[in-house]
Amino acid sequence: MDRIPKPDQVVSAASNVAQKVLYGGLADLRPMPRTLIDEGELREVYHYRPVAKVKEQGDPVLLVTPLAAPSICYDLRRGCSVAEHLVTSGRPTYLVEYGEVSFKNRNLGMEHWIEEVVPTAIREVSAHAGGRPVHVVGWSLGGIFSLLTTADGPDLPIASLTVVGSPFDVSLVPLVAPLRPLLNLGLTLGGGKGAITRTYQLMGGAPKPLVKWAFQLSSFQKLVTKPLAVATHLDDADFLAQIEAVDRFTANMIAYPGRTFGQLYHRFVKANALKGGTFELDDRTIDIGSIEVPVLVFAGATDGIAPVAAVKAVTPLLKGSREVRFEIVPGGHLGMLTGRAARGTTWTVLDEWIDQWSTDAQAEEPAGTTGAAKRPAKTAATSKAAKAAKAKAAGGRSTKAPAPRKPADEAASKDAIGANPSRRYSSQGSRSLAR
Repeated sequence: MDRIPKPDQVVSAASNVAQKVLYGGLADLRPMPRTLIDEGELREVYHYRPVAKVKEQGDPVLLVTPLAAPSICYDLRRGCSVAEHLVTSGRPTYLVEYGEVSFKNRNLGMEHWIEEVVPTAIREVSAHAGGRPVHVVGWSLGGIFSLLTTADGPDLPIASLTVVGSPFDVSLVPLVAPLRPLLNLGLTLGGGKGAITRTYQLMGGAPKPLVKWAFQLSSFQKLVTKPLAVATHLDDADFLAQIEAVDRFTANMIAYPGRTFGQLYHRFVKANALKGGTFELDDRTIDIGSIEVPVLVFAGATDGIAPVAAVKAVTPLLKGSREVRFEIVPGGHLGMLTGRAARGTTWTVLDEWIDQWSTDAQAEEPAGTTGAAKRPAKTAATSKAAKAAKAKAAGGRSTKAPAPRKPADEAASKDAIGANPSRRYSSQGSRSLAR
């Protein structure tokens, strides 16, 4: 809004204020209809029901929720919902969430999600979709659990893996923003060795109010400037609706199980265990380099919780993957997934990726191409953008392990964001980070 509002801006602002006062808000917060298909301890697997006049077809997509965050991260509001986008595109879409964490769950550790929750969800989704392989999409800690699950279960029916805003080198996360207040409290109350785990197991978990507070602190600048931003966008109904939806998301943060939170501290934060690409679990070592399925990695240009460098650290570890694609997209930790800009950036790339690795693609590989080096071809229905991306992949930022990236490629694509040198997003900061 200009310093001196135009008449139409004044009318729009007045209408928006009236809508919020009289009807409670502008955001359409109706959830996408879904059906429960499987459940267990802290595991609920849902199938989003197809919309009218859209035929559901192709490989299923499974959205993996991170711990402590509500599953509405994938269904924020109508018009800014990943689930809505996938469903209206005709893709069989599924979600795994964990429900409310209670005191009785305090002894559950990360192995519960890596060994039971995520792999069971993948198998159930594949079975429900007629035995098709699953395109797994995980945001934040959901992406890390998805990677570890994939590495630990080479027999799982996975077509591709997408990780969104998942930091693998915690040393590159400033102040470990979302966890620091929770860690300090645990140390204060517990004291001594093992204080974090002991404190939160006794409490039953990291309480929801503290989780909410920590998440808000990770975007402190936005929190402080929010009143001004709202005041200067009173004529922008879509902007105001997004603010409402994000506020609802933050208000619905979920507690961490006590033992899991202790493990997150000792292994991820303190030991930075993921940096080397291996992870000790029970009596075995999980090696990220053993993952063979194609992996798409998203980083948000302005993400304070998972900065670009912390997310990109996983790409050289994926030595066995058929293809590793890294994309920098506009937005912060939540915005890169379901912000207003994500509709034309993150979602577009995700669509291309799923189309590229769809099992419906007809084999068009050259003779003699076999094994892990063979890539599924695209069908005639594949988008023009996806075809263009494939044609330019050799000159872009897409990498196929273990081939090293040539300096010439770096120079040619230094201004590109992610894999496609022809794609330009609106964030100048994002372009600078791509170098």
